[in-house]
Amino acid sequence: VCPHRETNYTTSFLQVCGERSFSIDYKNNCFLKDGRPFQYISGSIHYSRIPRYYWKDRLAKMYMAGLNAVQIYVPWNYHEAVHGVLANDTGLLVILRPGPYICAEWEMGGLPAWLLEKPNILLRSADTDYVEAVSNWLAVLLPKVKPWLYTNGGNIISVQVENEYGSYYACDYNYMRHLRTLFRFFLGEDTVLFTTDGNTDKEMSCGTLEGLYATVDFGTDVNITKAFDRQRRFEPHGPLVNSEFYTGWLDHWGDQHAVVDTQKVSRVLAEMLSMGANVNMYICTANPFLSVLVSPAGADHDNRFRSVVTSYDYNAPLTEAGDPTEKLLAIRDVIKLFRDVPSGPMPPATPKFGYGFVTLSKVGNISSLLNILSPQGPVKSQYPLTFEQMKQYYGYMLYRTTLPRDLSEPTPLISPLNGVHDRAYVSVNGEYQGLLERDTTLVINVTGRQGDTMDILVENMGRVNFGSKINDYKGLVSNLILGKYVLTDWEIYPLDIDGAIAGRWPHSDSRHPLPGLQREPSSGPVFYTGTLQPIGLAWDTFLKLIEWTKGQVWINGVNLGRYWPARGPQQTLYVPGPLLSTSQPNNITVLELEKAPAHLQVLFMDRPQLDSPVVKP
Repeated sequence: VCPHRETNYTTSFLQVCGERSFSIDYKNNCFLKDGRPFQYISGSIHYSRIPRYYWKDRLAKMYMAGLNAVQIYVPWNYHEAVHGVLANDTGLLVILRPGPYICAEWEMGGLPAWLLEKPNILLRSADTDYVEAVSNWLAVLLPKVKPWLYTNGGNIISVQVENEYGSYYACDYNYMRHLRTLFRFFLGEDTVLFTTDGNTDKEMSCGTLEGLYATVDFGTDVNITKAFDRQRRFEPHGPLVNSEFYTGWLDHWGDQHAVVDTQKVSRVLAEMLSMGANVNMYICTANPFLSVLVSPAGADHDNRFRSVVTSYDYNAPLTEAGDPTEKLLAIRDVIKLFRDVPSGPMPPATPKFGYGFVTLSKVGNISSLLNILSPQGPVKSQYPLTFEQMKQYYGYMLYRTTLPRDLSEPTPLISPLNGVHDRAYVSVNGEYQGLLERDTTLVINVTGRQGDTMDILVENMGRVNFGSKINDYKGLVSNLILGKYVLTDWEIYPLDIDGAIAGRWPHSDSRHPLPGLQREPSSGPVFYTGTLQPIGLAWDTFLKLIEWTKGQVWINGVNLGRYWPARGPQQTLYVPGPLLSTSQPNNITVLELEKAPAHLQVLFMDRPQLDSPVVKP
């Protein structure tokens, strides 16, 4: 039986003494590293959600907690190359999960939205268009991975193929066989390839394939023996592996903040390690929104569409600001029972500071700023076009038409086929009329005169990242009806809000001077701006928008994410200190979609607030 204690933890993994190898010992039911029994204790970290300047800090804390590996997703839609190696400096090994689908509560599970330009594409299957795109992507990614395999002198010990495929309805073994062929071709026959699936017979049946080592995932409220017995039915010999041990859980807008008890995490972790199991904790370090995507947070769709909040806090052992929690220290105490851990204190939390209140001024509503936000102008179409048809995959688009007749009495504007994906903010001649929301609000009343301009700003709240509905088209995906008229003759404006703000609009863009700034708030989609004056300090902080309704925030051109305090539970947005300037004014831009408060103030606090009471939609 494989021993549980790994004693050479501090040995540099870049010092090669003889031939390096990592393999599965089916006779003794364990992994072998360099020919010796090996048990990994790992934690998940999402580099695509964490500012690069904090990568080393987060990894150092995971190392000091006693972990000997990290598990890393590669989101296809985040980039098309692997830029460097994440864990090399700490000596942590890497369990790589390159997808192509990753879930991760990430927009469309990491699949790029441009796949949906093929209207009938069957994702995660042997569909010809999908397989071609996947093959092209992996032909770029996997050759970059190969030099970093442990056997080639790097630190990647194993590679996952797909992700929880058994939870997807397609159950297409030809697709999984194609992936197995690609991974073997690019990474070699000796690389440990594995699958991860949920703790049910159906999921394990559809997600596993001969030649890919089958692992299971489960949390604290599961019979551990039965869960590993299920893995044994699909993998009779080899190491026990829980590839996603849930130390916390995600939040949707409108949920109560998820909490997983620390004592339960400690107890179940200790029980698994005592069985000799290999464990990856999902997730080990919480993650903020910051990303190259406009809206990386995904969504679920069971009975209705539910978008994931900005913060991927996950009640994780490390907070989104990288602060060690009692849960992390408890995990370290458990690991000490089974292996040597690094000596010395845990690295401290990064310093925090509450910079106080900043008062903003109104810039203007979106309809008055289209020359800045959509400089290429509109596309004209008789009927609405989706985001994908317009090749604008994230963020917002504005649909404009005219009223076909006088509406002296309130007249219903209807989305009869639930075709607003995901929220639509309706104005007539610049006057805000209300909103339509997917699965929730399909009718509002509007008034106006024939020929008046109707603007409908549509927000993508994140594509579904799990289950059968990941073909999640955005925008107006079906016609709207006003009274008894189908609305036609649209002008559709793709909006590059991130690009404009990254170009220092609205603060210092001389090409588009600001109109006279106003202190009065307005209803509907309106931009506000202000500055946080430098005080010679750039520490982490948390932004709270008290009495604001719903919208998005940028600081110094970087998209912090969505706020929605009334829906909750999240009340603050994390602002990493290195994002702030110690000597220059820090530019704040807010897009409020519904209604700003009269005070127009935002508050920078020294602590997060993620768990306030919520109002159900």
